[in-house]
Amino acid sequence: MTQARGAVRGRRTALLSAVLVLAFVALALASAAGPLAGAPPSPTRFGGTLVIRTGSDPGTLNGAITTAGPAHTVTDSIYNGLVQLDEQFRPQPDLAERWEVSPDGRTYTFTLARNVRWHDGRPFTSADVKFTYEQVLLQYHARTRAGLEGVLDRVDAPTPTTVVFRFKQPFGALLQRSDVTEAPILPRHLYEGTDILRNPRNADPVGTGPFRLREWNRGAQVVLVKNPQYFKPGLPVLDQVVFRILPQATLAVAALEQGEVDYLDSVPAPDVARLRANPRVALAPTLAGPGGSNCISTLIPNLTRPPLDTLRVRQAIFHALNRDFMVLAVLGGQGRVATAPISRGIRWAYHPTLPPVRYDVARANALLDEAGFPRREGGVRFRLTYVAATTQIRYAEVVRDNLRDVGIDVQVVPLEFTAATERVFVRKDFDLGFASYCNGPDPDIGVKRMYVSSNIQPIPFSNGAQYRNPRIDELFDQAAAGLDLEVRGRRYREAQEILWREVPYFWLVETFRYVAYPRDLRGVQYWSGNVAERAYWTRPR
Repeated sequence: MTQARGAVRGRRTALLSAVLVLAFVALALASAAGPLAGAPPSPTRFGGTLVIRTGSDPGTLNGAITTAGPAHTVTDSIYNGLVQLDEQFRPQPDLAERWEVSPDGRTYTFTLARNVRWHDGRPFTSADVKFTYEQVLLQYHARTRAGLEGVLDRVDAPTPTTVVFRFKQPFGALLQRSDVTEAPILPRHLYEGTDILRNPRNADPVGTGPFRLREWNRGAQVVLVKNPQYFKPGLPVLDQVVFRILPQATLAVAALEQGEVDYLDSVPAPDVARLRANPRVALAPTLAGPGGSNCISTLIPNLTRPPLDTLRVRQAIFHALNRDFMVLAVLGGQGRVATAPISRGIRWAYHPTLPPVRYDVARANALLDEAGFPRREGGVRFRLTYVAATTQIRYAEVVRDNLRDVGIDVQVVPLEFTAATERVFVRKDFDLGFASYCNGPDPDIGVKRMYVSSNIQPIPFSNGAQYRNPRIDELFDQAAAGLDLEVRGRRYREAQEILWREVPYFWLVETFRYVAYPRDLRGVQYWSGNVAERAYWTRPR
């Protein structure tokens, strides 16, 4: 009877989830032209202060050594990449003013902007780019390391304003992975010859970006001020950007309504309708943010620990997870159940015909019995420890309750975001963990890092499950080696079929979100980590 009720509940939540997704899409379409409709073509631009809410302390102010969203929320305004990505993820000039790609896809030549200076006044050159890629990104940035290690031959700096990337094979994703989120450029003169992870500049950064650090009050706020020597004429307009740390989303919404905060990068679903009705507030839907785009909330099993090293156990856990309920209870409808290891947002690589993994308590129980884990005293089969960031605790509570129904006792260990990340990815002291793995505009950027064995490293948001499969390594390398999306897509779909069979992770839900800000704030690049570079007020603040 309990299983029957569970099946009915699953169908109901699936239906409600589908309705909410359709509603989100309709609202998104309505919002696409809404926030700035009727705006004057050239409003007067004012500086002043922009207060941005962030849910967690950044932990570090060096975005080249982490892919964590809280860090990039801040650091993407301090540094630059070679390119910027526009709202359609097309590359636009940033530190590089132009580039050429060889016909065989093996050589990328970037011509750098002139008169760029670091915040300490030293000139920026191609040597900084070469150093950053070779000595930092390829060592410590999970997505860059996974994507470029093994295929990048070398980086040359033949002149101060020219940098050349030479690949061992054709490579199609370099431009999309060269923005400030994927590849922030660091000052060689302050990092070379030092312990990168412990360099004091990780807390006192020197970048080339539109804003520079004034104050970092850990756990409270980060204050950035205008870079008066920024190399882009007329930018930035704002005088100051304050990142205020407010962990509770409901308090952040209230702060926006009261004028204490100017920008929310995520609006809780229950508050969307109220903010939409507020004539002073603009809402914009997006699939992207400071941590990346096309994000999939993912439960991570530690495959080196029994019983999670047993396939039937992982299959059982997947069937026990009510992901439709997660869309409702955790996301308030701002998401959809993930149906493949690659986001539907990357249409050419997504696998549309994988068999669905349905919420099925009876099937989960049967698989656990087959795997040799019967219920013992108290109905418990075995126990697992779930290390959860406090910002994602609601997922952990749903997982705990779901797995209790099939006899798995889950102990949730809540930790601050940085501590949870360190325990899961660096110390690897966990049974279950969690990450929002942002896939980006290309699987080589945000998916490959999760699955290739070379990325089993003590690096945040790398291959946390410690999954190994030589064929998967080969397929991801082959998929990256080319410019033809049809050919690359076939490789990724074959990889997804293997991942579907082996269940090295539990892909839960693809997330949407709304951003909110006052209507007299314009130029917000809400799809980018560098939100404030072009932002300005249309009235004095």
